[in-house]
Amino acid sequence: MNILGIDYGTKNIGLAWCDTGLGMPLPFGVVKNINDITKIIKEEKIDKVVVGLPVGLDGKENLNTARVKKFVEELENSISAPVEFFDERFSSQAADRSGDGATRDEKSAMVILQDWLEAKKK
Repeated sequence: MNILGIDYGTKNIGLAWCDTGLGMPLPFGVVKNINDITKIIKEEKIDKVVVGLPVGLDGKENLNTARVKKFVEELENSISAPVEFFDERFSSQAADRSGDGATRDEKSAMVILQDWLEAKKK
């Protein structure tokens, strides 16, 4: 199964990709808009999309949560692959500790996707 992880930011949208047969997310670039994402989803035959959901440290929704939910609503209207939210708390901090050559946005998407994969194993 091909899975696309998304870290939706105010300036950039970080992407990570994983083939569940490989089991390890890889950086997949940074895009600026939803059209780029829908094109990638169709071209790469993505089976599922996992989007980081920003919530406060207390677990409550905030303005960023609403912004991401609006983005996902738009995305779902443009693609056939199912979209799932996953708590992205601390993904940026984990990305900053990562040493590979990917951008911070890609690394955040990789952390979100890796955490989602690990949660699914349990």
